[in-house]
Amino acid sequence: MKLSIIVPVFNEEDSLPIIMDRLFELSVEKQIIAVDDASSDNSPDILKKMADAGRLTLFTHSQNQGKGAAIVTGLAHATGEYTIIQDADLEYDPNDIPKMLAAAGRHNADAVFGSRIHNPEAGVSYRRYYWGGKLLTLLANILYRVNISDESTCYKMVKTDLMKSLNLSCRRFEFCPELVAKLGKRKIKIFEIPIYYSPRKIEAGKKIRWHDGLEAIWTLIKLRIT
Repeated sequence: MKLSIIVPVFNEEDSLPIIMDRLFELSVEKQIIAVDDASSDNSPDILKKMADAGRLTLFTHSQNQGKGAAIVTGLAHATGEYTIIQDADLEYDPNDIPKMLAAAGRHNADAVFGSRIHNPEAGVSYRRYYWGGKLLTLLANILYRVNISDESTCYKMVKTDLMKSLNLSCRRFEFCPELVAKLGKRKIKIFEIPIYYSPRKIEAGKKIRWHDGLEAIWTLIKLRIT
């Protein structure tokens, strides 16, 4: 099965060459779509060289719009049977992607999520993020009965046609709750497999903040009542 991998990028010049090399090495049929969200470091030059070499398809935003907006841009050009999101840092290991794709084929799944909770060896960045993720997962399960363990995981693999049909409108980090909510409203079963997770600290470039958690909570509630 062909897989589209969308990589939203904003100021990740240090980790970008490493994570992209890991993606290039994956032994799956793949389409890699990088979307540079108006980076001010050397990320655009790194991506352009890779695109010029034919290793990925590159799209750029002239102004910073947010991770969700970058995903929406990339999704419009996805041609794989499934699409997954890959952050440009090193928190998630691309070696888990073939395992997720295998699970999708095994279950003929519409959606497969990589769960950090199901891996007891997965790291924790900050306790407030850990418990915030627990709260979001509980809320998603109550409001949408999706029966998942890790609502805020980056690794969400969904059939491309299905993901496109959801008409995602996210701009920033509300991509996760919007996708979960819209899958839940359609009663799409979400399969999960354990994944590796090596979190980074804020001083190392972690971008999500406490107010993004509030926005995620509001997104889950808003999409339930509208």
